[in-house]
Amino acid sequence: MTAGDLLQRLWAPHRMAYVTGDDPSASEPGDECPFCRIPAEDSADSLVVARGAVAYAVLNLHPYNPGHLMVLPYRHVAEYEDLTLEEAADVALLTQQALRTLRRVSEPHGFNIGLNLGGVAGGSLSDHLHQHVVPRWSGDANFITIVGETKLLPQLLADTRDLLHTAWPSGS
Repeated sequence: MTAGDLLQRLWAPHRMAYVTGDDPSASEPGDECPFCRIPAEDSADSLVVARGAVAYAVLNLHPYNPGHLMVLPYRHVAEYEDLTLEEAADVALLTQQALRTLRRVSEPHGFNIGLNLGGVAGGSLSDHLHQHVVPRWSGDANFITIVGETKLLPQLLADTRDLLHTAWPSGS
């Protein structure tokens, strides 16, 4: 620690492959965008929680917390300012519905909501805009996450999807 630097650091060198684009779990060049492929698949199998007119909500395959989902337009678009008014409105509506549903089902203490626009901002699939909705609870980052490099998720994604889909406002 240098003088004046009060930041504590947790090193995660295994994430460097993700940063440099060498992540073996990433799509291969020429592969279809998974966010474009998901809507055509069965909702339960693809973890789609709700569908809107021009956007949908889907569980994150690598969740930070239980119930972590993403809201995104069906159309393959990278930049927020390139959304149509209808897409922006549908993303906003589905985000509100996600918050209401997660509050009712899981009673989180708060939320993180955000977009990572561009690869440098942390967007792993930055060519297809997606907004994260992450429920948060007091103490949800504990010793096992920090020391054991392990995130405990108390429910299978398919079960979480079914629970949220059932509780989602009708018409979705």
